[in-house]
This record gives sequence, C-alpha cells and structure tokens, in this order.
Amino acid sequence: MIEVEHLSKSYGTHRAVDDLSFAVAKGEVVGFLGPNGAGKSTTLRMLTGFLPPTAGRIRIDGLDMLSAPVEAKKRIGYMPEACPLYGEMRVDEYLRYRAELKGVPSRSIVGRVGAALEMASVKEVAGRIIGQLSKGTRQRVGLADALVADPPLLVLDEPTAGLDPNQIRSVRDVIKSLAGHKTVLLSTHILPEVEASCGRVVIIHRGKLVREGAPDQIRSMGPGSSVMLVSKSDESVLLAALRAIEGVVEVVVRDRVDGTVRCEVRAASDDGAGDLSERVFSAIAKAGLTLRELRETKGASLEDVFSALTTAEPSRVETKPDDSAADAAKPDSNDDEPKGDDAAKDEEAAR
Repeated sequence: MIEVEHLSKSYGTHRAVDDLSFAVAKGEVVGFLGPNGAGKSTTLRMLTGFLPPTAGRIRIDGLDMLSAPVEAKKRIGYMPEACPLYGEMRVDEYLRYRAELKGVPSRSIVGRVGAALEMASVKEVAGRIIGQLSKGTRQRVGLADALVADPPLLVLDEPTAGLDPNQIRSVRDVIKSLAGHKTVLLSTHILPEVEASCGRVVIIHRGKLVREGAPDQIRSMGPGSSVMLVSKSDESVLLAALRAIEGVVEVVVRDRVDGTVRCEVRAASDDGAGDLSERVFSAIAKAGLTLRELRETKGASLEDVFSALTTAEPSRVETKPDDSAADAAKPDSNDDEPKGDDAAKDEEAAR
C-alpha cells in the first residue's frame, strides 16, 4: 500500500529526511517512531502529498504521488498532528462538508458521517460548535475527518495527543479494529500504544531508517535477559563481583538505601553461559555477600531499544558529517520543519 524509495527532504543545508526507504503492506498497522526532530512529520507530509520530496519516490496503492497526486490522495485519510479545523462550524456540519470535498457520493454522506462520528467516539458532540470543544475532543474530530471518506489508508500523526486515558483506549480500539481491513501508518511518542496497536514498527533517527520489524523482534535486539537483585553489601565489591560474571554486558544501580543496593544485571541472549539467575546467585555466594532479593525481569522493552537506537552517536546511525552539525544548530521542536499559521491553513487545503 505504501512504497517509499530513497526519500529525502532538505531545508537549505539541513536534511530532515535522508535516503529513507520502507514499505507498508495492505492491512498492516505500522508504528512510525522517532525522537523529536527525527523527520517523522516531514515524511508523513511527503507521503500525503502536502510536501514535495527533494529526492526519491512515493507510491500509494501503486500510484506515484508526484505523477498521479489526485488519485493517490483519494486513497488516504490523513490526520496531521496540529489538525486544522473550522472552529465556527458544528461537528456534523464540518464532517458533511469534508465528505463533500473528498468526493463522497451525496447518497452516502449521512451514513459515512454517522460511521465516522461513532468510530471516533464524538457522536455525543455532533451538534456542538468545534471551537467550544476541548483539545482532546477536537483531536477526535480530526480522526473522524480522516475516516469519513472510508479510505483504504490512514496516516495518523500523534492521534492520541491531548486525550485522557479513556479516550486513548477508545482510539487504540479503533486502530486495532482496522487491522486487516485498512492500512494504518501511526506516528506516536507513546510506545505502549505502539505495542498494543501495531504489528510492525519503523524507527527513524536523524532522517534515516535505523530499525524495522515486529515489536517482539525489535525488543529481541536489546539485552537478552536480566535480573534484579537487592543486596546489603559494599557497593564496590558487589559491582566487581557482578561485572565479572561470564556473559554480563551491563550492571545498573537503581537505588541505594541504608547500605542496601538494588541493581539490574543484564546479559546477552546468546552468551551460552546458562541461566543468568544461577550465575548471579553463585557469584554473590562466592564473594561472601548478602542477597536479600533476586528475580528475573522481562529483558529489554521497546522503550529500552528505542532509547538505545535514537541516542546513538551520529556515526552509529550513518548520518552524514554535515547533518549532525545542522541538527545541533536547529532549535528543539516537536516537529522537523518550520511551520506557522499560513502553513497550517495550506495543510488544511491540501487535505
């Protein structure tokens, strides 16, 4: 459904997206992850035809976004992060208007608006003026807008931003229900949402692809096993004993209270040295130290791996030398390109 080949976008000397390639199959729900400034929103705007790429190719359902933009856009429901809405219109009125703009047949508009209101959990505010709604409710109106034309592909940029826990769960359920029926590309900073909703993950950093695969595959790329222990011992002696254990790759002190040390011991999954808990217990006993607690943990989380991949030195993610300097000079932002009121209006028109 989505094919991205060698996609790049530059703003002067700053390259926001750098030779990015990935694909999303029909019916997949894919999480699109990266830290602030990684190039996520720029990529999504290029995918949806709002921004032209500097280089590369985008195909939506086999249609080239540059040579057949109108037909390609008909297959996309796009919800941008700062979703522009007409605050003076009522919710159902706005969705009818958007359905007409998107070419929904007149006889189907009422039904499509009703379905979108239901799926986005905004049916109860259908008659209210958008400008009087809370931020979270306006966000869900934006989701209803993306759904109203019943497109085969949904591109959602931070769809749960500003929502309360119950609303987040509602949106998560909507996304999960679409798996197999629609293709969804979901950009979010909430990693538990990705694990709960997405069958595959694409992670970018400094505009480059650094990892992709199922959440379980991504997690398996972190430390293979770990244990948490509590010991009332001399900290330096304890750490020396733990670090000397065969296969251990890291020992992290979590806290220290009244001479008691709590720490996590991590080992590689393929170190071939047997059960980590047994090795830790044996090492502490051999050193004559006191062990108060020893338990296995679940190993690396998606958050652990994401953090490791996106806090790496530029050379580890193959960024070009001049890109790192441009990134350092660029102000911190939740986005990766300059925006303003005019840009928001232009984006609404492009949708």
